[in-house]
Amino acid sequence: MRVTKVAVTQAFFGRHKVLRAELLAKYSDVTFKETDSILEGQDLIDFLRGHDKVIMSIDKLSRDVIEALPELKVVSKFGVGMDSVDVKAMADHGVELGWKGGVNKRTVSEMALCYLLSLIRNYPTANLDMRQGIWKRRPGRALSDRTVGILGCGFIGQDLGRILRYMGCTVLAHDIRDHPEYYEETGVLPVSLDELLERSELISVHLPNTKLTRGILSADRLAQMQPGSILVNTARGGLIDEDALLKALESGHLASAAIDAFLAEPTDRQELVNHPNFFSTPHMGGLSEEAVMAMGRQAIAGLDDHRLPSPDWPPDVWED
Repeated sequence: MRVTKVAVTQAFFGRHKVLRAELLAKYSDVTFKETDSILEGQDLIDFLRGHDKVIMSIDKLSRDVIEALPELKVVSKFGVGMDSVDVKAMADHGVELGWKGGVNKRTVSEMALCYLLSLIRNYPTANLDMRQGIWKRRPGRALSDRTVGILGCGFIGQDLGRILRYMGCTVLAHDIRDHPEYYEETGVLPVSLDELLERSELISVHLPNTKLTRGILSADRLAQMQPGSILVNTARGGLIDEDALLKALESGHLASAAIDAFLAEPTDRQELVNHPNFFSTPHMGGLSEEAVMAMGRQAIAGLDDHRLPSPDWPPDVWED
């Protein structure tokens, strides 16, 4: 009987002793990628060739890659983002998908909350002062009295909205879909994108990177935000015009911003990264130990629990 061959493109998964052992307990023939590089094109084809199933994270599974691998039958996601996968090509070629949304929602919403609190209280700037030998006490504001906008009300956006409502914030939300039960339960207020930009003192972005959302926070939309407001993105790169963001920080239109995901990763936007009112991290919002375990076990389960994705998946929804 032929042994099913599994590939794992996420090196972090292979280095995790528990996840590695749990996967090998189910599948005996597993190829683990050893380097942290992101694979695409011929490099990804070469790595996946001869394998029946793959656990992957952010490697670029394009139509060309899928068409070059007729033996590949299942793709199971380590993580929730699908912007690196050509889902229509998977559907066209009968490749099934193991995926579950919301697995890391609390970990990412905690990071967003941390960013919001840190920026409104001026902690990153104060820390920069301290590193330079400057003792300067910078008064901030209380987050609990603020109006916070949530752009994208999927798993993570809804979780953050609940937390902020418990803290006493006025929370506005904009999403392409309606969530009447959630709004009624939490008191989160659904608004148009224009209203969210114009009324919010802080905005937290929770969108996938799709053709509908790419570049959604353009220069014009950043200009709609309140003077002195704060912008946080713990979702995906490509949602914010990074040149326009730098200009908004330089002009003082935005008081500060924090980003965990960039258009190109690793980012080379050092002028933005080094701006004193900008705080950034290397796309690590979903990487608490608890979330890693949950995502890893879900990815292992997805090797056996999978389905043919809709050619339009995700269709016209913003779900992250």
